[in-house]
Amino acid sequence: MRDPRRIAALAAAALLLAGGALAESAPYQSYTYDYRENIVITPAPYLPAAIVSGASLGITALNQPRDIAISDDGRLYIADSGNDRIVVTDASASRAVMIIDAFDNNGVADGFSAPMGVALSSDGQLYVADSKNRRIVVLDADGATLVKVFENPSHEALPDGFAFTPLRVAVDYAGRVYVIAQNMFQGIMVFEPDGGFTGFFGTINVTVSLWQRFWRAIASKQERANARLFVPTEFTGLDVDPYGFVYASNMDPQGQKAVRRLNPKGEDVAIAGVSGNLGGDLRVASDGPYSGVSRIVDVAYQGRGIYSLLDSQRGRVFTYDREGNLLYIFGGLGSQAGTFRSPAAIEYAKDGSGTLFALDYVRGDITVFRPTEYGALINEAVGLRFDGDETLAVGKWREALRLNENLELANAGIGKAYLAAGDNRNAMRYLKLGMSRYYYSIAFRRYRNEILKANLGWALTAAAALAVVVIAIRAAGRGRGESAGASETGMMDDG
Repeated sequence: MRDPRRIAALAAAALLLAGGALAESAPYQSYTYDYRENIVITPAPYLPAAIVSGASLGITALNQPRDIAISDDGRLYIADSGNDRIVVTDASASRAVMIIDAFDNNGVADGFSAPMGVALSSDGQLYVADSKNRRIVVLDADGATLVKVFENPSHEALPDGFAFTPLRVAVDYAGRVYVIAQNMFQGIMVFEPDGGFTGFFGTINVTVSLWQRFWRAIASKQERANARLFVPTEFTGLDVDPYGFVYASNMDPQGQKAVRRLNPKGEDVAIAGVSGNLGGDLRVASDGPYSGVSRIVDVAYQGRGIYSLLDSQRGRVFTYDREGNLLYIFGGLGSQAGTFRSPAAIEYAKDGSGTLFALDYVRGDITVFRPTEYGALINEAVGLRFDGDETLAVGKWREALRLNENLELANAGIGKAYLAAGDNRNAMRYLKLGMSRYYYSIAFRRYRNEILKANLGWALTAAAALAVVVIAIRAAGRGRGESAGASETGMMDDG
């Protein structure tokens, strides 16, 4: 007789993966929302593939790591904050190839103090938000050669006594440096490549309610000084796409707008999609340990217009396309592989595989997620639309529908492809199934115009013929009327 405890242990072990083998089932429930914002259960778009920890890398345990970055050749850079070091792995994230905890600073031995953020430039330089040392340290690819240091920024826009404490850092293709600093509500700090601070970027405007205005009017000076009702929300995470657009996540108390896509002018050009929501979960509990809106702590750009948000409130990853459509949701809180205790950062591999790395700062490890067939089909279909290959995307959407027949997104994608191809009748059919009202109205208008154009000739002929008939009938009526009138006149004359 088989031991049920042994069977259960083997089943649990199947989720604790190593060496990159995908799990057979997910330790979380994946879902999305339909047009009416009802929860729709879906196949898992991503599954945990490996756990990266200090032990797996052959080094001492990671201690409250806060951020990760990935190089073009696949190496993983970990801001191991509690150990005051940057850990660099090989391309398979199976062993540590470098530990950066010291560097030469103009002849003086120097190091980090609670590094909270890490980023890589296009030329391979390493940018570290050396938080407690209140500076950005830039090292060459070897990790030992100091390139420059950004510290003590001065500018008329900065408040008196401002203490520069960088938390997150990102670099665009032109070498501009974007920094999220502690207690800096004016926006993201921007530095030129030479280290000069130039101002703020992407400030979040706060809407003040009538009640807040009234309270402000009657409050005492001390109450107004202690209140932070009108302070803009702080940013939480940064990523830069190859086109120079900055993706910045933030905590939104309303759970509506937790990410910005900022153009070079600092203008938010993110599209919110049909739901008008870029804030994570649409339906949340009002009480309980996991109640409240999503707390978005990081954003990562996957490529081809796709980006993901990380929610620390319920340990979930929300993925959107360029048009603001919610593609899928996965993840959760727990102790199993693939779930989190305190998720802090996410990053995508640069090889186009869609592999996602998610860091848990309490557990001190990184979960590697790889797309399933379902997730890969959605990513590829959305990517093909982004590239302009609508026809090729149809096949991917049909395959996704095979795995999830309730996927409105796939029907809408097929409808958009038919619309682009000029097949407005089929476009209407699929856009209706996909509940895409905006594109359906376009297809309907075009189809209506097609019908009118195709039938305009005979319609005009019929109208002309009808007009002739009407005129003839009226003429005949007038003729009969005149004849009847003449007859009546003759009868009166006879009388």
